[in-house]
Amino acid sequence: MVTLSTQKYRKEKVSLIVTLKKTWKQNPTLIIGSILVIAILLMGIFGNFLAPFDPIETNYSGRLLSPSSEHIFGTDKFGRDVFSRVLAGTRIDLLIGVVCTIVPLIIGTIIGLISGYSGGFIDNILMRIVDITVSFPYLVLVIIILSILGPGTSNLFLALIITDWIAYAKIVRGEVLVAKNTEFILAAKALGYNPIRILTKHMLPNIISPAIIFGMSSVVMCILSAASLGYLGLGVQPPTPEWGVMIADGREFVTGAIWISFFPGLTIALVGISFALFGDGLSSLLRPTDR
Repeated sequence: MVTLSTQKYRKEKVSLIVTLKKTWKQNPTLIIGSILVIAILLMGIFGNFLAPFDPIETNYSGRLLSPSSEHIFGTDKFGRDVFSRVLAGTRIDLLIGVVCTIVPLIIGTIIGLISGYSGGFIDNILMRIVDITVSFPYLVLVIIILSILGPGTSNLFLALIITDWIAYAKIVRGEVLVAKNTEFILAAKALGYNPIRILTKHMLPNIISPAIIFGMSSVVMCILSAASLGYLGLGVQPPTPEWGVMIADGREFVTGAIWISFFPGLTIALVGISFALFGDGLSSLLRPTDR
């Protein structure tokens, strides 16, 4: 039994290695992006435990210290360790990126399915709502919502969710308009399947890929939006460590203590590159005919 189990484990291990090598040759962008995204997710989960200092505790005797062996990213104007705050901020920024992507994806997908499949009056009403929303610049609309609701983390989530479902609805609706005239959907209608079954079991699995691919870039856009709003004082409020807030904290010290803003900004750029690579690789995997 032990020998058989060992042989089975070795075969599975060899099979996994072969699969990874094959994927690396065909789609190295996906492998690199996946590794980077996993590393970022782990940093978000365990960032508070890995932080060498309390990210909120002030220490005025150690304010504005330049990067050193003790404080590798230096300290800010309150003496807080910038590296610890960058690590702790990963959780809140990733949470914003993930939640404000998944929830609008679900809402937009449902609306896009209903709109594209129903057509007629329902489609016109839903698309006019979309057109009215799109007529406002994205960030301006978010700022208007936050001005009404007030600044804060929960209102930031709500504002981004309210505005982000539009893109998914348009993407899914476009795919549905094409798919509903295909043979397998017409066959499902001829067999008398109800619309819910047609939409969920037959149409959704075949049209959701573009929305998922767009979601990878949307994660980055949500993080950038949160950072921008934090910089303007409308998003996450101090002293919570958030990358946009940290950049805003360092704007008055750009000439003398650039590290306060530089390292949070660099982290945002690295996260953006990681999700962009992952999204590009995922696009090639889900849509191989496009290559």
